[in-house]
Amino acid sequence: MGREEGLEMKASEWFDRGRYVSIQGHRVFVMDSDSHSEQDLPVLAILHGYPTSSHDYYRVLDALSEYFRVVIHDHLGLGHSDKPAAFSYALVEQTDVALEVWKQLGISSLHVFAHDYGTSIATELLARRERGICPVALESMVLCNGSVHIELAKLRPIQVLLRSRITGPIVAQLSSKGVFKRNMSKLWSNPALLSNDDLDVMWELLIGNGGRKMLPRITQYLSDRRLFWHRWVGALQTTDLPLGFVWGAEDPIVGADVARVHHEEAPGSQLAVLEGVGHYPMLEAPERWVQALLAMIDERIG
Repeated sequence: MGREEGLEMKASEWFDRGRYVSIQGHRVFVMDSDSHSEQDLPVLAILHGYPTSSHDYYRVLDALSEYFRVVIHDHLGLGHSDKPAAFSYALVEQTDVALEVWKQLGISSLHVFAHDYGTSIATELLARRERGICPVALESMVLCNGSVHIELAKLRPIQVLLRSRITGPIVAQLSSKGVFKRNMSKLWSNPALLSNDDLDVMWELLIGNGGRKMLPRITQYLSDRRLFWHRWVGALQTTDLPLGFVWGAEDPIVGADVARVHHEEAPGSQLAVLEGVGHYPMLEAPERWVQALLAMIDERIG
């Protein structure tokens, strides 16, 4: 599996394994396993969730890298990437950033895995594909524990407060590591499996480089999901792209019932429900998550 459970990775260690690319004058942090491999492998592009970063995948990167060139970038406003004030943080603009990252890395064809916040970037890519305007060839797409069906999500109070243009800046300013840890622990099926060191890294990467001020603006992604509901859900319902859903069943925000809705709406899609797992399967049950993901796209990689 690579990094053993219980053996955490510091933010600085993760940073040392990646690099920056410049997008629209901003630094975007990228983890690219191609720099550690001489094989010509298919590309797996991972779009991470909110409010965390590419670091969520440190337990599974080595295992995935045996089969793929794995590329994970930190979205602007999160992780090691810049957190500019002069940026909209609209999901369609985050999609533009992802496409520019892949262009700079010379990637023209890829499989996409997306979690949480990243699922809306993925479905925007899918919507562009359906309209014939996506500049990369999508080979397959797997989504994980995201609230594209925003009306089915059981949002946490902190999400609702941060989304408000009135309370958001106040809540962000008053947020503490203790509050953050309590909220994150509620997303695990078994909070005892949540490493305190991992929580420290999540908090460090979230607030670093002025990230606290950007939180209310980034949280507007929930409003984007309502605005673009027909575009994004519609793309999932009509596409002929191979689709899959790998889902932590015990997610308190978007549980297995949401995954089943997506699966039933997307003809020919695959579904893997991970019982006893919450919102972050790649951290909670890394071996099961890798096995489910590889099995889902095995026929696509030969």
